[in-house]
Parts: sequence; C-alpha cells; structure tokens
Amino acid sequence: MVFKFIKAAYSDRDYLLSLRKLTMVEHLENAGLFLTDQQHVLRLNDQYDCSHLIVINEVPIGTLKYQTHAQHVEIMQLQIHPLHQNKGYGKAVIEQVITNAQSKPIKLTVLKNNPALGLYKRLGFTITGEDNYEYHMQTRAIRS
Repeated sequence: MVFKFIKAAYSDRDYLLSLRKLTMVEHLENAGLFLTDQQHVLRLNDQYDCSHLIVINEVPIGTLKYQTHAQHVEIMQLQIHPLHQNKGYGKAVIEQVITNAQSKPIKLTVLKNNPALGLYKRLGFTITGEDNYEYHMQTRAIRS
C-alpha cells in the first residue's frame, strides 16, 4: 500500500481542524488537557507548511505533519480519520515514512495515554524522554 502525501493547501484547513478534533480531543482530555477551539487552531497553524494530506486511491484518509532535517525526520502529527482507522493505515504510513527517510532516525512525540504508543513500539520506536504529557520517541538510524 503506497500513500500520496500531498502538501495541504489553505483550503484544507477546515478538514484538518475537524480531523484534529475528531482524533485528538479524547486523548488530550484523558491526559487532562482541555483545549479551546482557538488553541486547536493555533496548533493546526503551527508549521502548517509541513502539513500533508494522506491520500489513497484519490481519497484523503488523514494528515501527516512532518519535516525532514539534516540528521533526522520529525513526525509532528499523524491523524487517520475515524472512518479509516483500524485498517492498518497508520502502520503503513509510518512504514512508508521510515522507508522514505533513507536510514535517518524518525523522531516523534505521543501522548502517554494514546493507544498509538503501542503501534510506535511495535514499529521499532523507543522512548528517549518524556514530559508531563508525552513520551519522546525515535527509531535508530539504519546503517546501509
């Protein structure tokens, strides 16, 4: 399964904000974080130029916000629309990012109570640090 990562346009903002709320509010509130609509918008706007629609068969199924740095790739957000969850898409997206990273380590953060933590561990991510709400994780660099 190969996904297209299409750079998000300004016109995608409503979809991405709705997706953020659908996929994140439960996990944020379980962690004790109750964000206002304005705070969600601020998080959406943060490095918006790194936001991409995840598309399969010409249908957007979620978003991936990521940035490639000289020494690593940073995943800032991965959200799969609830209608497309539990189909292996999240795993496949991460595997595609790992392949595209060309042996660079991948770094991300995940809320401590988010079930995605188990997925990241199964895909080879290890916890490298933490704060009050999130684990900081990364893969090892793959030597060719």
